[in-house]
Amino acid sequence: MNSTAMLVVAKSPEPGRAKTRLSPPATPEQAAAIAAGSLLDTMRAVHAVAGGRAVVAWTGEPARAVRHDEIAAVLATTRIVRQRGEDFARRLAAAHADVAELMPQHPVLQIGMDTPQVTGALLERSAEPLHREGGPDAVLGPACDGGWWALGLRNPRWADVLGEVPMSRADTGDRTLEALRSAGLRVQLLPELSDVDTMAAARSVAARIPGSEFAAAVRAAASGGEGRAVMAESTTRSSGEADRPAGSVRRR
Repeated sequence: MNSTAMLVVAKSPEPGRAKTRLSPPATPEQAAAIAAGSLLDTMRAVHAVAGGRAVVAWTGEPARAVRHDEIAAVLATTRIVRQRGEDFARRLAAAHADVAELMPQHPVLQIGMDTPQVTGALLERSAEPLHREGGPDAVLGPACDGGWWALGLRNPRWADVLGEVPMSRADTGDRTLEALRSAGLRVQLLPELSDVDTMAAARSVAARIPGSEFAAAVRAAASGGEGRAVMAESTTRSSGEADRPAGSVRRR
């Protein structure tokens, strides 16, 4: 496969700043450790993509991060751009524009650090349609909570349509799909994945990747008093969050 810009939008896993929706029941330190594990797993998958060239859109201070030495080592081998923009949607669009400057005439596949279950093989399959003659202009991976976990574009500058899409809502995935299609882009859906925004979702994802850094951090959070509350949390919200095949995005 031809070269693909693999864009990871990431936040420094600092206590009190990363994965704050996991606290409570997790402590801020446990939540940051889970975020660090997720980031490390994500970057390993990205670096495993044949023909992939990693770019991280970063915010925060690496020196304050949990597992900062390991994260610094990963970042040292990766192109870094600083996130910029007044809100998350505009930061995403700006990150894609920066990739277009760094890697002109290359498609981009963008993910975050909320899906540590991704693999290099899944990312390769997700990017492949963007190289295929007659293939789609964009690929979109819906998330079970109504958002999305991946966005791929033949031309990264087309991400400017994200600037007006409300983020972190139950209809963000639908709104993004509508914005892409309204811009005249042909969109192919990727498999639906669970992302990690709650401890119930974290436990569900960790159970599927028990040997991961992420799962180890979830288990560590469960080893203390607060961690026991984490493991006792109801899984009702995550019971319908099994990853779904491509094309099965729920319409709201």
